[in-house]
Amino acid sequence: GESEAMQRTFTITRMVAGRNTTVLVTGESGTGKDLLAQEVHLISPRRNQPFVVVNCSAIPEPLLEAELFGYTKGSFTGAVQARIGRIHAAHGGTLFLDEIGDMPLSLQSKILRFLEQGEVQRLGGNDNLKVDVRVVAATNADLKGLIAKQLFREDLYYRLAVFPIHLPPLRERMDDLDELARAFVTRFSPAMGLSQAALEILRQHRWPGNVRELRNAI
Repeated sequence: GESEAMQRTFTITRMVAGRNTTVLVTGESGTGKDLLAQEVHLISPRRNQPFVVVNCSAIPEPLLEAELFGYTKGSFTGAVQARIGRIHAAHGGTLFLDEIGDMPLSLQSKILRFLEQGEVQRLGGNDNLKVDVRVVAATNADLKGLIAKQLFREDLYYRLAVFPIHLPPLRERMDDLDELARAFVTRFSPAMGLSQAALEILRQHRWPGNVRELRNAI
């Protein structure tokens, strides 16, 4: 997009990418928070190292701790062999915690400790393993509202939001709609184009699902 809002977003993304600063990406569903997280990684010095994604809302609560921190053999029923967690798998690279607002309160203190100490402890283990991981988190939730309801730790919020980046909804950057629409047409059907009449119809919609809705419509 060429809109002022997106150019500002690109500028601050480039500014933070070269650092190890924790980034919190906020915005409505469908605005492209996952793509921004990938961009932070791809233009950083860690670009050749792992980019590990954890969707905090997609993994059942009982399994999320084991997925993040790993486990030792016999630490629970079914743990027939030891396994490193996704945090450890991201060593040297970037860990993307998507939908961080859905992380269970019981796990938030452990994530905070990992961010503060740079260490993980596997389930059933006693050793603290040092890891070098840059964290990018994203949410469409109102984290400050969740803090007020005691559903999200305030100290974790401030540890994640060292460098916040907000992605504007599509309705606030309609100058980008034509470019986005044409890009999706090129991706899905290169031989076709968009008429001015078609673009005008697209401009009249409010796009509550943002760029994802536009992509699906095309």
